[in-house]
Amino acid sequence: MISPAAVGGVALVELGMALTPGPNMIHLASRAITQGRRAGLVSLSGTAVGFLCYLVAAAAGLSALFAAVPLAFLAVKLAGAAYLAHLAWTMLKPGGRSPFAPAQDLRPVSDLRLFSMGLLTNLLNPKIALLYAALLPQFMDPQAGPTWAQLLQLGAVQIVVGLTVNASIMLGAARVSRFLAGRPRVMTAQRVASGGLLGVFALRTALSGTPV
Repeated sequence: MISPAAVGGVALVELGMALTPGPNMIHLASRAITQGRRAGLVSLSGTAVGFLCYLVAAAAGLSALFAAVPLAFLAVKLAGAAYLAHLAWTMLKPGGRSPFAPAQDLRPVSDLRLFSMGLLTNLLNPKIALLYAALLPQFMDPQAGPTWAQLLQLGAVQIVVGLTVNASIMLGAARVSRFLAGRPRVMTAQRVASGGLLGVFALRTALSGTPV
């Protein structure tokens, strides 16, 4: 059984990561604004399955795989960095858009497409890959039971916190969008700040080392 300190530590780490602008936040906010809250919830279900995929992979030895096969981690890392760089460019380029800017020309897509986009966005999220591969193992105690059982418990804490934060952002996205719509300078500042942060994360992800 994991300790309360481990639960609190994982919850705080995930809270900080979930509140940082990233692929999940941008995708969920954009979909909720352009296609409604129901579309945001369908996308969120894909995000939830993505979390579960990482949890199962971690319990099966994701960290050990990355340590034994550095090229596997390199592939995940570079794919995530490229995706973050793409998201940063979409906001920083001339005429770029904020994730909270309503896009009237964005065509609605099917529930299956929404779900698959939410799933893929989460699977390509480098923050989640690094969280499961490098951070969660730091909260494990050799005296607390089997490794896989501790990972499942710690992963459950991460999923609950992550989904709660993402759901709150998605449900409040329309209100934030209306607030920013009447304040173009604030909208521009938010877009530049978010794009800049994503660019920094892309660079840090590309330069990060293989977890041990």
